[in-house]
Amino acid sequence: QVQLVESGGGLVQPGGSLKLSCAASGSIFRVSTMGWYRQAPGKQRELVAVRTSYGTTNYADSVKGRFTISRDNAKNTLYLQMNSLKPEDTAVYYCNLQSIPPYWGQGTQVTVSS
Repeated sequence: QVQLVESGGGLVQPGGSLKLSCAASGSIFRVSTMGWYRQAPGKQRELVAVRTSYGTTNYADSVKGRFTISRDNAKNTLYLQMNSLKPEDTAVYYCNLQSIPPYWGQGTQVTVSS
């Protein structure tokens, strides 16, 4: 059984930065594709960024150049560095481990507001 626990969310002003963390249990983390998704009120959950175990990354167009996904396999932890935050980045951010079935964390709230 895999457990994913996100942390690092909060309230930040536009233009600010936050770093999200996702701690994963289980050795499957090291061979799995991991990603961050977000869901804003009234909207569908959307992909933010994904990183394979080989290091390949993919980002949503809306966050390219501002967000960076990384992982530390020794710590079983996935990160999302978010810079130049905008109000439209406000959402609950979820950590995901691709498998059948997929695993999800409980989510962490990110609010960008002045």
